Amino acid sequence: MALIGLRKVSKTYDLGEVKVEALRGVSLDINAGEFVALIGPSGSGKSTLMNTLGCLDRPTAGSYRLANEEVAGLNPDQLAQVRNRQIGFVFQNYNLLSRTTALENVGVPLLYNASIPRSERKKRATDILGRVGLADRTHHEPNQLSGGQQQRVAIARALINQPAILLCDEPTGNLDTRTSREIMAFFRELNEREGLTVIIVTHDLEVARRAKRALVLIDGEVVVDTTNFEEASAMLQRRALAENVEASVVRSQ
Repeated sequence: MALIGLRKVSKTYDLGEVKVEALRGVSLDINAGEFVALIGPSGSGKSTLMNTLGCLDRPTAGSYRLANEEVAGLNPDQLAQVRNRQIGFVFQNYNLLSRTTALENVGVPLLYNASIPRSERKKRATDILGRVGLADRTHHEPNQLSGGQQQRVAIARALINQPAILLCDEPTGNLDTRTSREIMAFFRELNEREGLTVIIVTHDLEVARRAKRALVLIDGEVVVDTTNFEEASAMLQRRALAENVEASVVRSQ
């Protein structure tokens, strides 16, 4: 049984006189232990699909089953509980608390569980910082860390509750090429050694190639679902060419 199952999921934003269809009848399955990249041009629906998969937003229509639980119709408090149990998030901008140590940042998700004493929170945070290679940076604040180190703190924070899914939104967008490769290699290690389901949202095909499966979104629809990244690349190139031709026609008018 799939860990994630979407059936005819749509999302429409009502902007008054205009309605924007961000997702159009998306159906897909993601099994436990997969490493998936969601890719597509700006405005393709990647962020909306990420918000749906991450239980940050509810679809307008359709079914979303997560670990065999229907979550599409849950209220915000119920969605928050699902997120806390099942999903760890890594964002492009790290979203770390300033003037707060790496150890304290990593322990933040545990503050929502009153049954975990402070000593246990500290031990878990210390252990997981060691796993991401920052055992010697536990008492450093974000402004004392490099971009790559800050992202590792963010990854440690995402892993602290032992989620089933690691959902990453442009996680290498603020990193240089070498650090980007290091972070992607770490995601691959988490996937292969620990069986963690990793989903990465990116516009960068070179980053996406580190995953094992690509879902290409165009205009709110999954148009390619493949393990062949050349196929995904060809679709993106055709889309870019079509946009350039359309722009040229508009300019000539």
